[in-house]
Amino acid sequence: MYNLIIIGGGPAGYVAAERAGHKGLSVILFEKNAMGGVCLNEGCIPTKTMLYSAKTYENALHGDKYGVYGDNVRFDYGKIVARKNKIVRKLVAGVNAKMKQHEVMVVSGEAIIQGKTNEGIEVTCGGETYLGENLLICTGSEAFVPPIPGLEEAGEIILTNREILQLKEQPASLVIIGGGVIGMEFASLYNSLGTKVTVIEMLPEILGANDAEISAMLREMYAKKGIEFHMEAKVVKVEGNKVIFEKEGVTESVEGDKILVSVGRRAITKGFGLENLQVELIKGGIKVDEKMRTNIPNVFAAGDVTGFSLLAHTASREGEVVVNNLTGREDKMRYDAIPGVVYTNPEVAGVGETEESATAKAIAYKVAKLPMTFAGRFVAENEGGNGLCKVLVAEATDKVIGVHMLGNPCSEMIYGACMAIEKGMTLAELQEVVFPHPTVSEIFKETVFAF
Repeated sequence: MYNLIIIGGGPAGYVAAERAGHKGLSVILFEKNAMGGVCLNEGCIPTKTMLYSAKTYENALHGDKYGVYGDNVRFDYGKIVARKNKIVRKLVAGVNAKMKQHEVMVVSGEAIIQGKTNEGIEVTCGGETYLGENLLICTGSEAFVPPIPGLEEAGEIILTNREILQLKEQPASLVIIGGGVIGMEFASLYNSLGTKVTVIEMLPEILGANDAEISAMLREMYAKKGIEFHMEAKVVKVEGNKVIFEKEGVTESVEGDKILVSVGRRAITKGFGLENLQVELIKGGIKVDEKMRTNIPNVFAAGDVTGFSLLAHTASREGEVVVNNLTGREDKMRYDAIPGVVYTNPEVAGVGETEESATAKAIAYKVAKLPMTFAGRFVAENEGGNGLCKVLVAEATDKVIGVHMLGNPCSEMIYGACMAIEKGMTLAELQEVVFPHPTVSEIFKETVFAF
């Protein structure tokens, strides 16, 4: 009998297992693929590894702006992919080492929930039966492939985030259906390497729920870099390597060596016996409360399977909430300070309310914004570049409720804004915080003083 059974070894599952093992619980974790889940094997880490290679190449091409010259600057796509695979293997090994360190029993195989008895929750895998006091479901999500006519018939031309990372050769041209975070990161990667990239998006702007002003600025930057955008365009069918779409009542088409389908992800709630527990589902995933509890006692869910905030760092925190409550520490999940990052070049990062979401929620707010060039370090390291920092404050309380940035390296700076929102800091309190100089992060403080 285990204190905790975990199904799924992604960021929710392995972090929960590590925390639970550290606190003395007996834990068993089932993973049918590689430890680390989609994030480590088919998402966050491999894409960022390749994006860094692309950024390095792009910086080398334009080194003359900084007085640095390189002859015959080139890249080897095969080596970029090989390095990506090496990094993934290293980090997967690191996750496995953590499981061993915290005495987590890891079982490779497909776990099936059999149900709940008086003895506990029963799970089978590979012909063996396991019992646990508590069950944490972390089965994650998968790429959603819409029923577009001709998509299936196009065969290997069609890619999701999984297949595109397995390409051994760089496509000369790439059509991306969907201009969300994943789509734009791959657009950035291949645009930097010289692939002809076209993005087709149904919405008026890229990056979905991100700050609209910053999203528009990023799109304009990439349009200048050569990416072709078709906004408010609906894909109606695919014919081989041709994508046919409707835009402003006119039918158009574009061809690509490969077609990446990146229109979102959906929770995995089938194929592992969830129905045997009668767990309540809502649109998008498993229904949970603020302690990640399902409607069935001792059964929890965390990560993408809840269908709410499909981010690795959200998943990890949700797993921690489960373990904290199981081990006597009162804890609940909060979503008002969850950061989001787009690892394009330049990067986009944001946390909290956008102007659009605040307006939709009828939150009275005031906003201040400054170009990134107000930070001396940014000017020193981004010749000819620009960006934006935007801070939203609630009128009623003067508390910071949202921060959004465009410009490198905002992914490494946004945590400060997360802490400010999490702790309910006011403008006056932030103005008293000392920021190191010279750093790009000073743009946050400069914007706070711009109200």
